[in-house]
Amino acid sequence: MGLGIEHVREGLRFAVRALSGRKVRYIGTPVEICHKIVDDCWNKRYFTVSAGHFHEFYMRDLGWCAESLISLGYKQKLLESMEYVLSVYSRHGKLTTTITPRDIPIDVFSLAPDTLAYCFRILRLLDAENVVKRHKAFLQSEIDRYHRLCIDKKTCLVREDRSFSSMKDNLRRVSSTYDNCMLSMASDDIDHFGLNNPFGDMKKKIVDRLWCNDGFFYDDMEKKRYIAGDANIFPFICGVTKDRKMLKSCLVKIHEAGLDDPFPLKYTNFRIKDKELWPMNWFASNYEGTAIWMHMGPLYVKLLMGVDKRLYLKHKATYRRLIEEHGNFLEVYEEDGSPYKKTFYRSDESMLWAANYLTL
Repeated sequence: MGLGIEHVREGLRFAVRALSGRKVRYIGTPVEICHKIVDDCWNKRYFTVSAGHFHEFYMRDLGWCAESLISLGYKQKLLESMEYVLSVYSRHGKLTTTITPRDIPIDVFSLAPDTLAYCFRILRLLDAENVVKRHKAFLQSEIDRYHRLCIDKKTCLVREDRSFSSMKDNLRRVSSTYDNCMLSMASDDIDHFGLNNPFGDMKKKIVDRLWCNDGFFYDDMEKKRYIAGDANIFPFICGVTKDRKMLKSCLVKIHEAGLDDPFPLKYTNFRIKDKELWPMNWFASNYEGTAIWMHMGPLYVKLLMGVDKRLYLKHKATYRRLIEEHGNFLEVYEEDGSPYKKTFYRSDESMLWAANYLTL
């Protein structure tokens, strides 16, 4: 991992905004507020992560919201987003996690398997065969590059000898369940478009290596016996398994571990300090430990819908209350339910993720 000039520039911009104490409050019902936020995240070229300080493009954030955006009537804008960012990426010769407001592609903080995965998932949701054909040579070269850099030739799973940027991009992980699920999903979508697919079917390998017989998915190949929020929802979101008993078990484990208390969803119920990366462990301490994340929360709640209706309705009502209270859809909360706030970083606001609340 290396910090370049664009990383420093973005970090300083976040810090300045945190120190300014600026807050935006929308007027209206929670549904009206969230619709306004989604509209404000459209910058006439692509959907930004937020209308707050994350006003750049992140492939993973768009991917988390893509299905909701389509169902909400934003399919054309989503297509325009992908057309635009692929033109930027192909001009620079690589897919990256992020495109800065200056239209410079960078990886935050390093290569991320979910960049490739969500690129293809969004294109598939859009039925964008023509876009894929137009960028076929570039996309195939990126498929091959990600396979070469991410996959262990012996295990055919994500390499264990390096850490990738990921959903928890501030923590070092060893062939995480999330990263493996992402490349499994990418494999399905690459097959869908008929491109050469070096990944193969990863599903059985993921379950065989990362499922714990106690009824949950390990966070990564270190196989430590704690429950991680992302590791126990994305195997189902990505289609790695459709086993209902496994889904119910994982959702119960998440609840028993308190990852949805006072509302969903925490990564873990304790802070893994020895895995945190500098400078974020200083700049925004416990940012990806016991903090409560609103990108994962609605995705978890959607899985609850067909498993635990009572808990589903409880969390949905809590989200409504939070949006009413803050007049916004915030990024992240402290474990006690207050908005996350440190000296040089505070919770972003006006998140594109509001789209997922609208489709609960």
